[in-house]
Amino acid sequence: MSNPALLIDQFGRAISYLRLSVTDRCDLRCTYCMAERMQFLPRADLLTLEEIARIGRQLVGRGVRKIRISGGEPLVRKDIMHLFDELGALLCNGLDELTLTSNGTLLTTYAAPLYAAGVRRINISLDALDADKFKQITRRGDLDKVLAGIDAAQDAGLKIKINTVALKHQNADEIPDMIAWAHGRGFDMTLIEVMPMGDAGEDRIDQYVPLPMIRDQLETQWTLEDAADTRANLGPARFVRIRETGGKLGFITPLTNNFCAGCNRVRITCTGRLYMCLGQEDHVDLRGLVRANGADETALNAAFDQALATKPERHDFAIKDRGQAPTLTRHMSVTGG
Repeated sequence: MSNPALLIDQFGRAISYLRLSVTDRCDLRCTYCMAERMQFLPRADLLTLEEIARIGRQLVGRGVRKIRISGGEPLVRKDIMHLFDELGALLCNGLDELTLTSNGTLLTTYAAPLYAAGVRRINISLDALDADKFKQITRRGDLDKVLAGIDAAQDAGLKIKINTVALKHQNADEIPDMIAWAHGRGFDMTLIEVMPMGDAGEDRIDQYVPLPMIRDQLETQWTLEDAADTRANLGPARFVRIRETGGKLGFITPLTNNFCAGCNRVRITCTGRLYMCLGQEDHVDLRGLVRANGADETALNAAFDQALATKPERHDFAIKDRGQAPTLTRHMSVTGG
């Protein structure tokens, strides 16, 4: 039997990037992400690590070249290193990169094992360098613990990128200092507009600040030059290089500037739903399929093809009015950031 075809959607976009959420749980409660008293899913609803690895292997066989593990906070998942070891075995055997997004709180424990499993780059979510602001945004976080995790990741040899969600009243004024800090440490940084997903107990209109406004402010003190980075431009971020710092800065603008034209990614939630678009509800249930059919490759490939036919040209994120319900009811922590 011939190998199954690569995943190419109706708009000619090849799917080469998989984002895998392994848990909806997190040890923080960021105000833009989840409610303070979050009701997490029953553990039986989550894919097992073996099921996740099976699906990941199959998608690598269909042309996925990069896998990012996410959550929630992926490192709170029990025995998570088993999954990294399983997927890491695919490196140089179809998979080009295995990485993750983390809040950094557990990296003092996991940085070295991640590197040993084949991880070479990591995104760390960090929304403030002021300890009080950090605690306010995360509702419980210890900044020193995260900074220690960042040090451990750097010591382990991991290349770090800082992800910061721009929040109008909580960190917008601190963004230039954060950029200077990140670039001074040799880290690239990406700014992200708040995304209207799930009820986080906050009004998104009070959090939202358009990133073009932030960029205009940055250009009053620095020289921002568009960065020619083919790899980065496949994703949602648009990168600049800041002449004075020498570092790269990305802008992810789901609300002010749709970024979907070159979308090469799909997402699988911790419950096994395959979403072809972060900002749409269409999905295919892989959990039921895997549990009913085990390792049946034909059934999984048919499900991938079914999902591929529904991949939209673009998402529909919007924040227009105070008190407006989130565009999507599912939380980012379930979907995977």
